[in-house]
This record gives sequence, structure tokens and C-alpha cells, in this order.
Amino acid sequence: MTSVNLPPEVPEDIEPGDAVRPGRPVHVARYTLAARINHWITAISLVVLALSGMALFTPRLFFLTGLFGGGQWTRTLHPWIGVVLFCSFAILFVRFWRANLPARVDVTWLAHANDLLAGREEKMPEVGKYNAGQKGVFWAMSALIIVLIVSGIAMWDQYFYDLTTIPQKRVAILVHAMAAVVIICVWIIHVYAAIWVKGTIGAMTRGEVTGGWAWRHHRKWLRELVSRKPRAPAE
Repeated sequence: MTSVNLPPEVPEDIEPGDAVRPGRPVHVARYTLAARINHWITAISLVVLALSGMALFTPRLFFLTGLFGGGQWTRTLHPWIGVVLFCSFAILFVRFWRANLPARVDVTWLAHANDLLAGREEKMPEVGKYNAGQKGVFWAMSALIIVLIVSGIAMWDQYFYDLTTIPQKRVAILVHAMAAVVIICVWIIHVYAAIWVKGTIGAMTRGEVTGGWAWRHHRKWLRELVSRKPRAPAE
């Protein structure tokens, strides 16, 4: 097996498998190009929805409709972008739901959350591809997007006027607004965590992370990757 130069924080008994690239300091493939495109479509759709939704929510933010060509265009585009978000996240969900299933280690990870915030990451348990915090964001986004699409359809009178009564539409408006506020908060937490943990954003731009990053933050996942039988070299 080809030897590699491992970063100091990666033990010497770690050897490269399919996802570890030799010939330079270890880099680990984390996301495929398709997964990254899927993620950015979802992220951009959510940001655009938040801006257009806030523009329609209160007259004080109506000036944001200028980003979409005016009030009428904003009202027209907002629900359709919601459809794009729902479809894009549905594909994302199919890709990653198994990796986000709760595990016993998640309880331990949450119990040591104070150590994480204090920078004592050596006290955190080994986790797989996602930790408990990331899993929480994933499932919160999943539930909130379902609430938003269902309540949005109830409000979409152009196509679904007869689907609900006036009282039901009023409840849908309230639920839609509340879910929108919560999902924006979850998105802010997600972005802040990605910036806070140096090297995370590179996973969704370049598709790979350093071996040191993987060893420090997702050691169990790295062990699983390097334990795989390497592919035979091409002729």
C-alpha cells in the first residue's frame, strides 16, 4: 500500500483506504460533486425564500421586493422557490438520512457539549460522519420544511384555493410564519457552526477535508473509511 505523510494529529497506524488520497498530506473525500450541488441549491433556495418571505411579512421590509422585481413578482416567485427547496431537500434527505440516525454516542456527545464550547475537544467522544448537533440541524430542517410546504400549499390560493377554508388558511399563515422564523434560526446556527469549526466549509466547496480535521472532529467516520479495502491500482 502506498505510504502517505500523515499530519501530526493523525496516529501512524492510520492507513489510506478508498477515500484517502496518497502523495500529499492526507485529504479525505467527504462529499461528492452531486451532493455539493444539491446542498448549495437547497441553501440558496432557503436564503431567497427567507428574503422574499420577510418582504411579504411586514411593510417595513417591503423594500426587499426590489430584489425580485417588485411586490407582484415576489408573491409569484416565493411559492415556486418553496417547491424548489422542498424537492432539493428531499433529494438531500435521501442522500443523508441514514448517516443522521440517532446513536447512543449522541447522548454522550451532548453530555460533553460544555467541553466542546470550552475548546476541550479531546474530551468529546468519537463520532461518525455527523455529531449530535449536526443531526439535530438535519432533522429540524426536515420537519420544518415539511411544515412550510404543507402550510404554504394551504395558503397558495392560485392553485389550491378550494383545498382549505378561510379559518384554516389563517391558521396556516400563522404556522407558516412561525416555522419560517424557526428555520431561519436553525440556518443561522448551521452557518455559524460551519464557520466556527475551521475546515468545515471546505467540505462543501472542495468536497474534501484534511485527515487532521477528520481525526479531530469525526474520528469514528475516519476509522471506517480507512478500514475499507483499497481499490486495485489502474493499469
